[in-house]
Amino acid sequence: MLTETDPRLLLRFAWNFGVRGVRASRRFQAGVRRGQIFPPFIFISVTSACNLRCQGCWVTVNGKAKALEAETLDRIIRESKAHGSTFFGILGGEPLLHPDLFRVLGRHRDAYFQVFTNGTLLTEEAVRAFRRLGNVTPLISIEGLEAVSDVRRGGREVFRRAIEGLDRCRRHGLLTGIATSVCRSNIAELVTESFVRLAIRRGVQYLWYYIYRPVGPNPAPDLALSEDEILSVRRFIVEMRRRAPILLVDAYWDAMGRALCPAAVGISAHINPWGDIEPCPPVQFAMDAVGGNGDLVDTIRGSTFLRAFRTLASETTRGCVLLERPDLLRAFLARIGARDTSGRGTGFKELAAMAPRAGHHIPGREIPESHWLYRFAKKHWFSGFGAYG
Repeated sequence: MLTETDPRLLLRFAWNFGVRGVRASRRFQAGVRRGQIFPPFIFISVTSACNLRCQGCWVTVNGKAKALEAETLDRIIRESKAHGSTFFGILGGEPLLHPDLFRVLGRHRDAYFQVFTNGTLLTEEAVRAFRRLGNVTPLISIEGLEAVSDVRRGGREVFRRAIEGLDRCRRHGLLTGIATSVCRSNIAELVTESFVRLAIRRGVQYLWYYIYRPVGPNPAPDLALSEDEILSVRRFIVEMRRRAPILLVDAYWDAMGRALCPAAVGISAHINPWGDIEPCPPVQFAMDAVGGNGDLVDTIRGSTFLRAFRTLASETTRGCVLLERPDLLRAFLARIGARDTSGRGTGFKELAAMAPRAGHHIPGREIPESHWLYRFAKKHWFSGFGAYG
């Protein structure tokens, strides 16, 4: 990170994400104590358009694409910043297909953006634009090596094209990451030291591992991990953090190795291309939306739906209620009167078809962090925050 990242970009990351991110986390914790929850990390799906057709994707990619209006995206960022939240995950579909993405992000140089991309559209022009902005880290999704990646992503030569985009990011000195949704078809290829070393050789500064969830119109439930496989992922992450000179990110476990759900503790929320405010990207139901005269902060803080979801999730499991209890989640959503915000009109039907799957809440088999830096960071900035009693 120190030797390959452009110094200007590294300083912007250290200030906007590091210093201001810590401030946002502390402000969040203070709000939790007062019963006023506004997440320090906002995830925004800016478009439903995509050039791939991935297994287990929750985004509606068939039919007419929907893009979040530039003014609405600008408002979300502006009102979040006014409350001290300056980190935004930009999702799709494929966010690089949004026509106004670079223009809107350019208005907010005092924020930091993580753009989740499949990497196939990271052209020279796009990478140069990210470098000019200086406050963007591309997070390139890699779902397997050559053969597995094409099956997982529903495209051709996806791995090669993503690696080419990754190489362009390196040449321009961007702070760049790789994300992978670990499933049964790619665990043997990607949850390995050889893949971590490959990422390091390609100039990647961080790797984000998360667990596959069989959702959406093509859920592919046979790809879901078993309990033992999830534990092997956790064990691998903890061990590699001590050996490899790269940041390894997860969003599922605290410093003691206990499971947690970011949506259940309120540390994050998701806004879809229609402006609906959802607990997290794959839970495509809402009762609130961006718009009207209400301030975003007041809307999220006052949301009875988000509050009730946090209660349901935290009282049911420390893990993922969507994976472990889709039946209970469906009953809750119907009872509270939540809207299906999938854009397909099949959200309740898809939930009804889901069978319970293993999640990362495995009591008695916790694997604590062994690296002092991750223990410190998780203890102070990414923990349960009292949500689990």
